[in-house]
Amino acid sequence: MAKVALCEDDPSIRRIVVEGLRHAGHEVVTAHDGREAVTLFAGDDTIAVVVLDIGLPDADGRDVCLALRSAGQVAPVLFLTALGAVHDRLAGFSAGADDYLPKPFDLKELLARVEALARRGRLVTVSSAGDLVLDPARHAIACEGREAALTPTEFRMLAAITSRPGEVVRRRAVVAAAWPDGAMVNENTVDSYVRRIRAKLADVGSPLHLHTVRGVGFSLR
Repeated sequence: MAKVALCEDDPSIRRIVVEGLRHAGHEVVTAHDGREAVTLFAGDDTIAVVVLDIGLPDADGRDVCLALRSAGQVAPVLFLTALGAVHDRLAGFSAGADDYLPKPFDLKELLARVEALARRGRLVTVSSAGDLVLDPARHAIACEGREAALTPTEFRMLAAITSRPGEVVRRRAVVAAAWPDGAMVNENTVDSYVRRIRAKLADVGSPLHLHTVRGVGFSLR
């Protein structure tokens, strides 16, 4: 018995998965797109597992996962996707996913994976990212009514860092979240993006500051 959050835009798939989860005894909360998923799932600490479609109509599910992590949602995430290549799976894990199930899938396997994730859970402590809100649908950040647009790369870098506020997030983890697997990204490029992100955090009046820990990575505090 667990509370499962499902974000799937295909009505037929959503109906089948919801019926299967409820028949197995789980409580289900649903969202139809990325923005609704962040709104409904981010602040709910009773959710045991999040099931996310990657191909959402308004956002990449991996960006939604990053936004949920940055908002403090620590429940294990299972991706549903038609993208089954190795680099796609690696991108999903870099975004914070815990499991990956390609479409088409067998409902019994989905239920087994959800139940395994629910049993495992996560014993972690996540600090709040304050009033900073990440919008995966628009690749934007907002704080106290002020908003700034980010590029997709800036969004993914910042989301990877805000998912662990106060901790030092290693440079390679930030690169893995923001660029395709195997991309050659030099340090000057990363540092240039960091400077732009700092400026946009200042633009929205965020009390959080992005610090570079030389030779290690980045910290938001």
